Amino acid sequence: MPVFYGTEIDSALMLGTALYPSPAIMADAFRASQAGIATVSLRREGGQGQDFHRLIKDLNVAVLPNTAGCHSVREAVTTAQMAREVFDTPWIKLEVIRDDDTLCPDVIALVEAAKILSDDGFQVFPYCTEDLSVCGRLLDAGCEVLMPWGAPIGSGRGLNNPYGLRSVRAHFPDVPLVVDAGIGLPSHAAQAMELGFDAVLLNTAVAKAGDPVAMARAMAMAIQAGQFAYAATPIEARDMAAPSTPVFGKAVLG
Repeated sequence: MPVFYGTEIDSALMLGTALYPSPAIMADAFRASQAGIATVSLRREGGQGQDFHRLIKDLNVAVLPNTAGCHSVREAVTTAQMAREVFDTPWIKLEVIRDDDTLCPDVIALVEAAKILSDDGFQVFPYCTEDLSVCGRLLDAGCEVLMPWGAPIGSGRGLNNPYGLRSVRAHFPDVPLVVDAGIGLPSHAAQAMELGFDAVLLNTAVAKAGDPVAMARAMAMAIQAGQFAYAATPIEARDMAAPSTPVFGKAVLG
């Protein structure tokens, strides 16, 4: 099971709390997913009030506030500080967005904000790209977790750059890694775990599915399958066929 900033989480699935048809369906989806962490936007918390806060507490999972929708260092830092007061946790999923069409992280502002927040006692979960230099700078800034995107938020495209994600895993073997964003299918979640990632964070794929509860259950099973597959050490891909039944010892017919 993943360990983030010294805290062991019971599940490798992290699930968002936005976009569900109703609070009741969200709660049912969380139970079906067996997710260990709920990500919550401070803006959503503010809009729902105490009822939403009580619903999140009743999920009985760790809460990871995020700075979704922030476009500057100042905005992200201020939002994080407010979230710490509301949710009483040093954890923060740090998002600083550059482009509204792709919701691509502003990696320069991200590193700056991560440094400020780490120095202020936050335990930062940065939403970043799979660029190795950016990941290295985030670790230098005090982050102990990296959350590279699989694809743009809400796109459902899966893992756009498996090579890049595999490279992040290889270069930072001891750093907890989470694929964050872009997951659309259970097979995408399984693939992330097969690459050796410690967890997957998703929201839209479950919340906007025709049956969010059934999709949540499917994601939980896929995460587990991917974990088992990675632990089993999969065979490597080949360009040529390799017979499962060798020619040696084959019966010779006269």
